[in-house]
Amino acid sequence: MNIFGVLACDRLNGTYLRNGPGQWNIEDYNFRHLFDGYATIVRLHFDNGRLLFGHRQIESEAYKAAMKHKRLCFREFSEAPKPDSFLAYVGELASLFSGASLTDNANTGVVKLGDGRVVCLTETIKGSIQIDPDTLDTIGKFEYTDNLGGLIHSAHPIVTDSEFLTLLPDLVRPGYTVVRMAAGSNERKVIGRVNCRGGPAPGWVHSFPVTEHYVVVPEMPLRYCAQNLLKAEPTPLYKFEWHPDSGGYVHVMCRASGKIVASVEVPPYVTFHFINAYEEQDEDGRVTAIIADCCEHNADTTILEKLRLQNLRSFAGHDVLPDARVGRFRIPLDGSPVGELEAALDPDEHGKGMDMSSINPAYLGKKYRYAYACGAQRPCNFPNTLTKIDLVKRKAKNWHNEGAVPSEPFFVARPGATEEDDGVVISIVSAANGEGYALVLDGSTFEEIARAKFPYGLPYGLHGCWVPKKAS
Repeated sequence: MNIFGVLACDRLNGTYLRNGPGQWNIEDYNFRHLFDGYATIVRLHFDNGRLLFGHRQIESEAYKAAMKHKRLCFREFSEAPKPDSFLAYVGELASLFSGASLTDNANTGVVKLGDGRVVCLTETIKGSIQIDPDTLDTIGKFEYTDNLGGLIHSAHPIVTDSEFLTLLPDLVRPGYTVVRMAAGSNERKVIGRVNCRGGPAPGWVHSFPVTEHYVVVPEMPLRYCAQNLLKAEPTPLYKFEWHPDSGGYVHVMCRASGKIVASVEVPPYVTFHFINAYEEQDEDGRVTAIIADCCEHNADTTILEKLRLQNLRSFAGHDVLPDARVGRFRIPLDGSPVGELEAALDPDEHGKGMDMSSINPAYLGKKYRYAYACGAQRPCNFPNTLTKIDLVKRKAKNWHNEGAVPSEPFFVARPGATEEDDGVVISIVSAANGEGYALVLDGSTFEEIARAKFPYGLPYGLHGCWVPKKAS
């Protein structure tokens, strides 16, 4: 791990970790999709005005096997090992059903658990890998000690100092199991189950939101497809199928009892990332509805195809990024069978681009005003701005640097802050010339505070977490 000391800003003391795919080749063989790459963890350690930087590959079994045998050995997002014979193919399919051939390439997110352990995640349950946040060493597989089984889970659990919540999609009996793991434990316990209302399989649940008292379970028409999962070559929607006629739904489960308190049909939608959710109350303080916001792609599945590496590496000046918006669900709790889905603000405010969001974590599950995300300055083939969204004024402020591609803007609150946007926003930026730098913006004004140039370029990454400085 290379570490460099550079001038940063004096508002931060702690460590920002960012995970994401960072190596898209094995020898001369090149992967096809952004989500296939082997995980690279990046560390930015802020200490009284100095920044220490480093990165390492996460040593998953998939990565180590590929480096040892010089070939793909596990099934990635769009890649599958090439069998030497028909019998080998049959054997590989058998291992797929057991989960043995699924990747553990933890290239999506990174979370700090309530007891301080740091875990990198992807959508396969076996792809939960613990790392050392100081050295970036791979400690080993994060083992769940329960008997719940399952092959996949939400890539984005809800993590607080006291608990870890996630969804386990069930492809056999279409539905979702909602589970909770207490801080310091490796045992997941069932809160409840949601059965699918439409379609042949559960909808993709890359992420989901919660409120103070409820878990919101999305069921979108972009559904898991076992047949596509079995194929050796990628289909247009990879492991999924689009079933708009099956309907889009949102379910609300009580966190205490596990009971379903609402299950409504909504217009078809496509989202990777939910932003936040909260409980809407009447004048007497009774909860009348759930509001849930997400980065919604206008029910357009082509965003998956646009994330092929060939498209991302060959921008010709044409506007090819599919439109996106802040989609706002309103889920009534009065027994109504129908919910609402509308844009929370004019999508032109953020260039009709919207993904990779974060909020002030103190407002998780509560009514909030501000969100930070990647937007677009057109023409583009990928989100290329950082955006601060004001959901009260329905306005956005955008940061843009010509030719640069910023990764997820991550908000870190100032210790002792009383205002929601009192803090800083961190992003790792890939510049037009191939170089890279860490960028720090003021969370309130959205003006640049500092940037620190890396000694070499870094590939685009996905999601991060903040590890506060340890008390001395």
